[in-house]
Amino acid sequence: MKIFVVGPSWVGDMMMSQSLYRTLKALHPAATIDVMAPAWCRPLLEKMPEVDNAIPMPLGHGALAIGERRRLGKQLRANGYTHAYVLPNSFKSALVPFFADIPKRTGWRGEMRYGLLNDLRPLDKDAFPLMVERYVALAYDKQKVQKATDLPQPLLWPKLSVTENDISTTLTQFSLSTQRPAIGFCPGAEFGPAKRWPHYHYATLAQKLITKQGYQIFLFGSQKDNEAGEEIKQALTPEAREACFNLAGETSLEQAVNLIASCKAVVSNDSGLMHVAAALERPLVALYGPSSPDFTPPLSHKARVIRLITGYHKIRKGDAEQGYHQSLIDIQPEKVFAELENLLSTEPSA
Repeated sequence: MKIFVVGPSWVGDMMMSQSLYRTLKALHPAATIDVMAPAWCRPLLEKMPEVDNAIPMPLGHGALAIGERRRLGKQLRANGYTHAYVLPNSFKSALVPFFADIPKRTGWRGEMRYGLLNDLRPLDKDAFPLMVERYVALAYDKQKVQKATDLPQPLLWPKLSVTENDISTTLTQFSLSTQRPAIGFCPGAEFGPAKRWPHYHYATLAQKLITKQGYQIFLFGSQKDNEAGEEIKQALTPEAREACFNLAGETSLEQAVNLIASCKAVVSNDSGLMHVAAALERPLVALYGPSSPDFTPPLSHKARVIRLITGYHKIRKGDAEQGYHQSLIDIQPEKVFAELENLLSTEPSA
């Protein structure tokens, strides 16, 4: 088998898609798996042992560009792919495998993709409540797997491969010491402040971890999360600031993954980096507010979710100061600290 996958375009979704690649490799050990995704995804795909090649998708998110997709598909014909899996639900995402003449093209029905996909599957969302189940189900015959309980258990959750050399090299690049163990914070959220635990709560937790527990804090995120990182850092005492490093917007994605792997534990909002931390099997406290863990929870036995409300609330800005949502404000730092302590107490000593 030569497998071609049209991968997702978001960090969290890309991480969960690894469960499909791991499943395909378990079912077909000799298969090769190539994944087409935005170029920024390459660092994640390169840390997935099941993926042979990362093929950059040259088109921006939302661009139809049928002519370019036809050209790309024809170019890929020479690779001799036998199977394609299309993970996004859009019409345009199914075009490249179609133009590449890949014999079997599998995916959920999505946006009217009759003809483009010849192994087309209607999605019963209640039968497959988790996104990871929807990805993994595509690896199996649709007659045999019609609901999540039909899937072989346990599911093969995402698992990134990071070497000690990757970690030490990146620590050196940022002049980060290993004299103190690190706790990683991921204070950003892609779609606005309503999904963010307040910076002042992060600061209270950081202050305690630094002064009482002897940790250092690594703050991760994109450039737009740098301001949130600075808010956390500036809320600390001058002494504690010396042990808090705002890396948001300073690292590449690959460097962020390597540094998260170096952390003793991670505290994160519902974000793509939360899924990275889970795939690195770091002890993880995941903080949820309006968004729900019922569809895309962190996939790790070392993860603990804290959420004080139920249901899904599609909002990007809360009513409280700075757009925070009250349900996240109500999660007190003491509760997060206690959960973190419980997780760390079960970790084997280094």
